[in-house]
Amino acid sequence: SWPYKLRTSHAHEEGGKRLWGISTLNFSGNHGKIEKLHAVRVEYKGGLFNAIPASQMEMEVDLVLLAMGFTGTGSSPLLQGFGLETDSKGNIPVNRDFSTKEEGIFAAGDAKRGASLIVWAIAEGRKMATSVDHYLKEKVK
Repeated sequence: SWPYKLRTSHAHEEGGKRLWGISTLNFSGNHGKIEKLHAVRVEYKGGLFNAIPASQMEMEVDLVLLAMGFTGTGSSPLLQGFGLETDSKGNIPVNRDFSTKEEGIFAAGDAKRGASLIVWAIAEGRKMATSVDHYLKEKVK
């Protein structure tokens, strides 16, 4: 029953709103700053996620973190939209600080190394978060 039970840890209690059955359509903003996430509610039927008519929504955001899991990056419109390319294994190439060739975009875990152990994703996620924090602090100077 593990994957079917909603479990909340102390990390979830720090804030944030969790929404289920949402599919991101696109992002918008001004002057290179993300301001809104545009989405639609979906339902799972017949092995597919289908958009629910008239359920489009917008959310004000100032940061987007992508958790891609073990599905791999593939050649997705999202990566193409950000101008990201993948290596011969389908991974996103990054610098030592987990930044990509596109300013302000970082990658770690499965997106960077391919399907691997969760401990690698956690470790890289922490290191990447430090790099993102440093990047954002430099931007506001």
